[in-house]
Amino acid sequence: MQKTIPLKTQVFLITPPFTQLNTPYPATAYIKGFLNTKNISATQADLGIEVILKLFSKEGLINLFQVSSSKFQVVNQNISDNSKRIFALQDEYIKTIDSVIAFLQGKNPTLALQICQEDYLPEASRFEQLEELDWAFGTMGTQDKAKHLATLYLEDISDFIVDCVDANFGFSRYAERLGRSANSFDELYSALQEEPTYIDKVLFSLLKERIETIQPELFLISVPFPGNLYSAFRSAQYVKKYYPNVKIAMGGGFPNTELRSLSDARVFEFFDYITLDDGEVPVEELINAVTSSASSRAKSRGEKQYKRTFLLENGKVVYKNNSLKPDYKQSEVGTPDYSDLFLDQYISVIEIVNPMHRMWSDGRWNKLTMAHGCYWGKCTFCDISLDYIKVYEPIAASLLCDRMEEMIAQTGQNGFHYVDEAAPPALMRALALEILRRKLAVTWWTNIRFEKSFTGDLCLLLKASGCIAVSGGLEVASDRLLQLIDKGVTVEQVAKV
Repeated sequence: MQKTIPLKTQVFLITPPFTQLNTPYPATAYIKGFLNTKNISATQADLGIEVILKLFSKEGLINLFQVSSSKFQVVNQNISDNSKRIFALQDEYIKTIDSVIAFLQGKNPTLALQICQEDYLPEASRFEQLEELDWAFGTMGTQDKAKHLATLYLEDISDFIVDCVDANFGFSRYAERLGRSANSFDELYSALQEEPTYIDKVLFSLLKERIETIQPELFLISVPFPGNLYSAFRSAQYVKKYYPNVKIAMGGGFPNTELRSLSDARVFEFFDYITLDDGEVPVEELINAVTSSASSRAKSRGEKQYKRTFLLENGKVVYKNNSLKPDYKQSEVGTPDYSDLFLDQYISVIEIVNPMHRMWSDGRWNKLTMAHGCYWGKCTFCDISLDYIKVYEPIAASLLCDRMEEMIAQTGQNGFHYVDEAAPPALMRALALEILRRKLAVTWWTNIRFEKSFTGDLCLLLKASGCIAVSGGLEVASDRLLQLIDKGVTVEQVAKV
């Protein structure tokens, strides 16, 4: 069921394509939750999933095959045999796509029986890589087996898009190469001068509907990864061209790490502001500076106040940090708010049968954070000088449980992914005890460092509270190198944990 797009609001927040198919990236939900505490109206959208659903639909595939058909009419056109096969089977793809998407959204579970017969879905090269399915899913794991086969089917269509329509396409990243080369803006800037791609035009159609309905004064684009950067610039370029009165800002993980020394004025042909690190105060000050409801307040204060914000003055990039407001404590930023997002339309996929890897792409997870920053904060390969790493501030277990209960009530989902770089073991223990005390039925997982404090008893307690998994990484399996990078663990300890 399509949600109604909220009418006019002050702030419009988006995550541009593409991040995840199965669950929204949480940055906009965090900011919207904070703005709720200030009674500031905001609307958010995950344009990644919305573009995917528009592309991967009956109408979307009909358009896609029409757009690509000219390539197949040219003799000696460099098209792979795989794409020729998919093009020849286009009627089968058009016939099955809507039911497969509904199945991956959890709305059409009986389709699994047909998918598993392996003559329902058209098959191209991805199906040549099939692992031993009975080993992976057993003889009764019909839903998971079907989900894996349906994922391969979508990846075949994705290969066709890359080959015939847009070479930069990818389900969880778009034109990532351009984002990764962002130490120079030249290549990305050049790409932005070219005609919009087919995918860009799908994005623009969604943006147009949103901007005209919401009529925001401030358009905030969160860019977590290099694979979101190109679409972020395309979105800003489109809004700047057709809605020049809307002010545009970028924040998120990518600028936090990659744009700290920004000096290229061309960036501000697309954006009015770029903010760094924790977004609450920078966004609040931008709202005070640019929205009509706050203009009188800004005038009374004289010079406009900014927090960790790049902008253009007299043709030069300047960094403004003249706000006297301190950053908010984690207890003050509110509960992440997932309203406006189409939570029932995300699709769960199984790309890899490894049970830990699949958790990143399978299931709808509410995202929360146990602590701001990293409690270890010493690894030399990490950006430990940045505030969002070095300023460690845990959140009380009781407040975490309050937020979990609020989010369950709002989303109807009781699965949680705590997105900390490394969840603190003592806080995990306190959270588990509080979950058990409140008799909450929840499922949760998180990311950890391999600490000695993860004893067998602690693991049993975490399991009893609903913790189903933890993910952790080891940069190198050498005690000498682990010591050199100040990792604080040994290979033997990691193996034991």
